[in-house]
Amino acid sequence: MALSPMASRRWDNFRRNRRGYWSLWIFLILFVLSLGAEFIANDRPLYIQFDNTHYFPIWNDYAETTFGGDFETSAEYRDEFVADLINEKGWMIWPPIRYSYDTINYDLPVPAPAPPSAENWLGTDDQGRDVTARLIYGFRISVLFGLSLTVFSSIIGVAVGAMQGYFGGWVDLLGQRFMEIWGGLPTLYLLIILASIVEPNFWWLLGIMLLFSWMSLVNVVRAEVLRARNLDYVRAARALGVGRWSILYRHVLPNAMVATLTFLPFILNGSITTLTSLDFLGFGLPPGSASLGELLAQGKANLQAPWLGISGFVVLGVMLSLLIFVGEAVRDAFDPRKAVV
Repeated sequence: MALSPMASRRWDNFRRNRRGYWSLWIFLILFVLSLGAEFIANDRPLYIQFDNTHYFPIWNDYAETTFGGDFETSAEYRDEFVADLINEKGWMIWPPIRYSYDTINYDLPVPAPAPPSAENWLGTDDQGRDVTARLIYGFRISVLFGLSLTVFSSIIGVAVGAMQGYFGGWVDLLGQRFMEIWGGLPTLYLLIILASIVEPNFWWLLGIMLLFSWMSLVNVVRAEVLRARNLDYVRAARALGVGRWSILYRHVLPNAMVATLTFLPFILNGSITTLTSLDFLGFGLPPGSASLGELLAQGKANLQAPWLGISGFVVLGVMLSLLIFVGEAVRDAFDPRKAVV
């Protein structure tokens, strides 16, 4: 599909920002790899051929008796006894890292947290869980949470800002006064209080943070709509009898979306940072979840294990830096003052 001249100009401007362009590709590669985290780090084999029968433990649970064991419980494939039973009549294909985010290594040669080794590439945390696996899963849940919060908050913020800017009057006045009151609340403290009242999980945290994050785009969209609603083409559409909602959706809102798109990478950054902060303080995802903030908290509590804090800091720093570079490139792409040479 051919791009319009305007879209083509913006894409060329984006590509000219080499740092942002390559940051986008690096981030997408890392994100896509993290979506398949179960195929990279897992305590279950990807595939088992046993007694001329095919098994896929990554998708299904199999009892130990399936492979000639004694118990009806799920097979522990890392157990040497179960592994020997399978290898007698078949073979297994393992992922590169034989640990999931919650797998505990009971065979550590030293007390946890254990330093990096051939078995645990980035060491273990203070509960004996593999740091590399937790980083992969933590990266995925952080990005998915940030993307979800960014999408939902942007939808609400754009809708509220568009209605305030287009209808004006009492709608705009009451909306602004509500924004002033709601925006003056101590957001982080309220998040901590609400997260301590209910048992937090992914969707609870998303809903709680959505109560406050939607305001970031309201003023931007409102200003763009206020500017665009009195332009000649909007007044002409109104004179021709086009309905208010049609004018807002088809003529005014597309102009406001330009400013909105330039803010999205930075909103995503803020969403990830807020989740990490709550996890670091212990009010985020449930205990045991793969969390970058929880890993940073462990690094703070275990100064004798620097690999914990360094690993979490590097992953979080690289992720946020890539998003900032992408945001700068998107901002340049939509800047009308920048023309392709």
